[in-house]
Amino acid sequence: MGSGSDAHEERAAQVGRWLAAAGVHLLTGGGDGVMSSVSRAFAETRERRGSVIGVLPGRPERPGYPNPWVEIPIRTHLPTSGTEGMAATSRNHINVLSSDVIIALPGSAGTSSEVRLACAYGRPVVAFVALRSEIPDLPVEVPVCHTLDCVKDFVSAHLKRKEA
Repeated sequence: MGSGSDAHEERAAQVGRWLAAAGVHLLTGGGDGVMSSVSRAFAETRERRGSVIGVLPGRPERPGYPNPWVEIPIRTHLPTSGTEGMAATSRNHINVLSSDVIIALPGSAGTSSEVRLACAYGRPVVAFVALRSEIPDLPVEVPVCHTLDCVKDFVSAHLKRKEA
């Protein structure tokens, strides 16, 4: 999860390449910014085993959706996002509930709502940011990772729990 406008290329690409090599699927909101950066890095990783999945906002069609790296687009009828990202008419619920672990990269209101939904639904979520302020109103219970190794440890621990 992350910004739909700012790419945050370095962090997003690190996450995308690692997840591809880890043999999992990547699920994003399917748009530009972080979603595009992480999707591109994932899709361009040769040894990947998973697919790039994008849960897309509903009508009207939005420019930039799906980004070119989405291989499995899931089109919804759910139009709200951003500051209304917690509304029942937001695809953020699908994004969060369909993910085994949520990695939040820098973003704005939409990212913030996805993180809050993850907390509300009891889904494991970690923020891969330099500063907590890179995600507005980041809940205090969400751990912050400043390095990819920290993110790897968090995700791996939660995936192992799921397998057990």
